[in-house]
Parts: sequence; C-alpha cells; structure tokens
Amino acid sequence: MGYAAARGGLEAILAAEDLVRRKRTEGSSAPLEVDQITDRLRLSVDRVMGEAGLWAPELAARALRQAEGDLVEAAHLLRAYRSTRRRLARPVTVDADELEILRRIVPAYRVPEGPQLLGRTLDYVGRLLDTSDRVSTGVEEATHAGTEPQVLVFGGETDRRPERLLEQLRRNDLALDRRRSDDPEPYDINVHPVRPGVPRSARLSVMARAETGALVNLWYRNVLGPDGYIREITLGEVRHGWLPVRVEHPATGQPVNLGRIRVTETEAIEDLDGDDEARDHFDVGYGMCVGHNERKAIAMANLDIAVHRDGGRSSLEQSVLMTTDGLESSGFLEHLKLPHYVTFRSMVERKMSLRAVASGERNDDRAAAIEDEEIRTEAVVGA
Repeated sequence: MGYAAARGGLEAILAAEDLVRRKRTEGSSAPLEVDQITDRLRLSVDRVMGEAGLWAPELAARALRQAEGDLVEAAHLLRAYRSTRRRLARPVTVDADELEILRRIVPAYRVPEGPQLLGRTLDYVGRLLDTSDRVSTGVEEATHAGTEPQVLVFGGETDRRPERLLEQLRRNDLALDRRRSDDPEPYDINVHPVRPGVPRSARLSVMARAETGALVNLWYRNVLGPDGYIREITLGEVRHGWLPVRVEHPATGQPVNLGRIRVTETEAIEDLDGDDEARDHFDVGYGMCVGHNERKAIAMANLDIAVHRDGGRSSLEQSVLMTTDGLESSGFLEHLKLPHYVTFRSMVERKMSLRAVASGERNDDRAAAIEDEEIRTEAVVGA
C-alpha cells in the first residue's frame, strides 16, 4: 500500500513537471527570444540580476522566461546557477565616484552644483495605459543599439562625473563625517553568516540583494520616528550609470578592468533632531544596487541611516538582515505547500489526547460529586 502510494506520488510529480514544461512552450504567439526580454523588459531583468546578486543580462532573461515572468523564481534560478560557478579572480573595490552618469537628480536643491540629468524616468509621465501597438522610435532603437539617447540637462554642461551634493554639505560643515580612517574589506555575505552586529557593508550588501517589495515595505513601516511623527525625508541625490568592474590580474596582481555594469546609487539626508544627536548637522544614508532600480536604492539609503540611528534599541536591524531576502522568505512560504500530513497527524493525535484527558477529568469530577451526595444521604438517614 505504502509503495503504491509512493509510486503514485512520484508519477504525479513527474506529470506536474511535464505540465510545467509544456505550458512554457504552448501558445498561439511566437516564443520569447532572449534579446526580446533584455530589450523590452529591461527593468525586470535588472531586478532579477539585483536580487540574484549576479550581473548577467542574458542569463537573467533566460531565467525570467523559464519562470514565466515570476521575478522571485527567476532570481532563485539565477542565484542557484551562480552558486555553481567558481570564483576565478579576486575583485578589486572600485570608487563610486567613478560612476559614469546616465541619470542624476538632486531633489534637495533647485540648482545644484553640477548638472541635473533626467535620463530615462517615469517621474513626469502620466500613468495612462497605452493600448496601441506602436513601432519602436528612433530613440528606443538607439538605446537598444547600446548608445544613450539625448538627455535633458539642467544646470550646466553634460558632466558625466559631477561632484556629489554630499561634498557641498561637508564644505559647509552641515554633514556628519562618518568616513573611517582605515579601509576594511567589504563583508562577504556569500561566505560569512549575517547576524545583527555585522559591519555596515554587510547590511548594505544584504539590502542590495533583497527583494524590492520587501525592502520598500520595511522602509515604509519605519517612516515614523520614535515620537510618532513622520520623519523628514530628503533625497540628496539619485544616480544611475555605469560602474567599472575590476579584478586582480592572476599573474601581475595589478587591477584590470573586465567591463562595466549599470548601478543605481542614492544618498538620503536625515535631519538629526534627537536629544543626544548633533542637531546642527545632517547625517547621510547610502544605497547602491545592481541595475536601474530606484525604489530599492532609495529604501536602502533611508534604512541605512535608520538602522544607524536606532543603535540596536529595536529589532530594525534584525528585520533588515533576516526578513528581506526574497528567496528565503518565499522558500519558507512555498514549502508549506509540500506534504505535511505526518506532522499534522501528530498534531491531531495530540488534540485528541488532550480532549480525552479533559473528558476523563470531567467524568472523575462527576463520580466524586455523586459519591459525596451518597455520603451526605447516608448521614441524614443514619441520624
């Protein structure tokens, strides 16, 4: 009986896998090609790469296609693939000031030092559903070909490496300087465990790989300050551009450029107003993630400074480190769909045992009451 049930379960699993494969290829339209996904669903591709922790647009597109558009499942596929790859070279830390800007906005200043580059953004576009099937424009074709379309520039020439607003705040002695005199290696969350109390680089790495929706939700829940009022939230800068990737040459040990990746970078300005804080200064939170994902970078920067100000008084750091990974949280949730009949049966038996014990106690109490009544009756009769 058990063997037959197990065999039937295996056949059902194999049939389910076959159904998944067939549903991926069925349909009246032409199959999706990898270049279609990288060209037309670029923001989804960027998000999958960011949450998987791997810059590989074609592989991310394949994962997105295999997952039928499920971003978390696609990130899971890509991260699983990454875990099978060997580390062939030692990476070299690059300076974020080397970012070649494609987009730079400074919400904190009307006319900041350096240009404002609007780049590609939906910030000023109405949310109207386009039901037409328009052919690609020349601007889109130029973008697909690997060149950037003309950007709208305010405040000067098109400087692709403008000075940061943070430097302006530092010159005016308005920002706390939390730079370290030493230069520790970034915390590798792929090798070392992540628990509360880890360095700032570990928190930033965790958030960079976090599920975007989970991170935004956590940030939104922590917008309120300890006094119950909404914190004053100001973005210093939002940047999107190309950042070089370097490794140590295996023979010479010298840094060598392998290529470049696109990243989004944000600096959030926090108004210090606590009794024990430098109330005549600002503090600045930081966020950077792979691809063009401004929601994640903004949430990162604000949570970075929120965890620092919290100082371990609440569970905020633990929530950032332990609950924002989309693969871990989704894996725990989805495992609930697997068979749990053994554990549930034990729970049912435990309930029935408690009920039997409780029923026995009630019977014992009733018997004791009857016996007491009989004793009293005999006493009355005897008297």
